[in-house]
Amino acid sequence: MNKFHGTGVAVITPFKADGSVDHTDLRNVLDYIINGGVEYIVSLGTTGEAATLSSDEKKAVWETTLSHVNGRVPLVAGIGGNNTAEVIKDLKKFDSKGFDAVLSVCPYYNKPTQEGIYQHYKALAQESELPVFLYNVPGRTGVNMSADTTLRLAHDFKNIIAMKEASGNFDQFNKIIKDKPEDFLFISGDDPITLPLIAMGAAGVISVIGNALPGIFSTMVRMCLDGKFIEAQPLHHSITELISLCFVEGNPGGVKSAMKLLGICEDTMRLPLVNVSDATEQLIKTKLEQLNLL
Repeated sequence: MNKFHGTGVAVITPFKADGSVDHTDLRNVLDYIINGGVEYIVSLGTTGEAATLSSDEKKAVWETTLSHVNGRVPLVAGIGGNNTAEVIKDLKKFDSKGFDAVLSVCPYYNKPTQEGIYQHYKALAQESELPVFLYNVPGRTGVNMSADTTLRLAHDFKNIIAMKEASGNFDQFNKIIKDKPEDFLFISGDDPITLPLIAMGAAGVISVIGNALPGIFSTMVRMCLDGKFIEAQPLHHSITELISLCFVEGNPGGVKSAMKLLGICEDTMRLPLVNVSDATEQLIKTKLEQLNLL
């Protein structure tokens, strides 16, 4: 379980100008993130624009990621959806060799009840060869997985090992952290509140800004996990405005803009997502300059 303490990065998927996946740039991104000192990588989550990739494209991205990472850090695969039977099919055909866990988003759009959410994850837990991370992000899914449902799943299934929580609800955070099994990991799903969540008992973060700032952000997280919150505060405050800018026109447009400015990869998006405005990109550039990264 210690392999998932610290900073995980939800990796972007670079695209070429024609819209196809750019596997060369993907390798560049992976090297940049790993060399920045992060603890693990999440492949094809929301930030990876997984919703716009075909099954064959996802398979190719996972193959490139697995071969290029080559055991340098643990790997988590994003496999989720709002059709339980289809998610189970995806889990069964996924070549799990070399991966360490699966991150599965709370079913979206359908707006299931809490019992429906429980039964969905129960079905996944019973079929998955890999440990499962729950992922609660009601701002995207339209439904909140309650603390009670999270705790019920955490206590009932040994292979449900973690929760990526992005509800923004501190009352919910407190209840989960207080009542969860000791070895169940509570993981921040929001970069800006990672510091206070670690103070409350979180094991770390699955980060977006870690694509662009792997060194700064993972250093801050490790300092917090070591209890050095006062020392970590300057790093935290130095990047909060940049984090906000990376989300002001949606994710991953902002962080892809930052990655382009840093010379890591291009910032091509797939519709219905589009690039950030020139004004926002200029503000992102200014913040990167202030961090002495440009």
